[in-house]
Amino acid sequence: MLKVIGAGFPRTGTVSTKAALERLGFGPCYHMFEIMTNPAHVDRWLPAASGQPLDWNRVFDGYRSAQDWPASFFWREQAEAFPEAKVVLTVRDPSRWYVSMKALFADNPLRQAQGRDLPEGAAAVAGAMARLSPVLTRIGRSTFGDGWSPDGGLPDERAAVEVFERHAAEVRASLPPERLLVFDVREGWGPLCAFLGVDVPDEPFPHLNDSASVRRTFDTLMTEGTMPSPFVPGGGA
Repeated sequence: MLKVIGAGFPRTGTVSTKAALERLGFGPCYHMFEIMTNPAHVDRWLPAASGQPLDWNRVFDGYRSAQDWPASFFWREQAEAFPEAKVVLTVRDPSRWYVSMKALFADNPLRQAQGRDLPEGAAAVAGAMARLSPVLTRIGRSTFGDGWSPDGGLPDERAAVEVFERHAAEVRASLPPERLLVFDVREGWGPLCAFLGVDVPDEPFPHLNDSASVRRTFDTLMTEGTMPSPFVPGGGA
């Protein structure tokens, strides 16, 4: 059963927050990388492509928290399904977020994988993401409107930042303050630990998964067929 619900957009420190939640005892934490390393998980999400409700107990079977898309798109439904769970809205400077998201679309070789002779592991991940594509298309278009496309990515910066800020305002307005933490990973352990009622670990906060490490992860997948952990030091989020 979920104890912590993620409500932030991708590239807002979701990998760092996943690692932090797991360190604090709220793991495993569901993230997009769970689907990429466990392709069978795609089946859990497919009903969402046609707008059908999801079985959240099935989706998050074995998990205690969640971050990133596709999970965070459905934060409102999860808040209703798990009324005791707290919600973490990860945020960052909107302009820097936009640059990071654009880089993610531009540098993701899985988008150009169709028809290529791939290592077995890479083919499995590419197949899983292709099957998940209708779900992600629904999420992208519901979030960004006609300015979003599965291949081209985001609309222009002004429009995308407006969506980003509107989303944050909507989450803030929808939940009581005691149930919501608006969290920038640059703040470190303090706010997150206080919100969850746990002690601050005697170790640095995990700042992981910058754009360079994402690129390395995908390069290794496409050339060697293995999915290396993205949870490596990078100084970004």
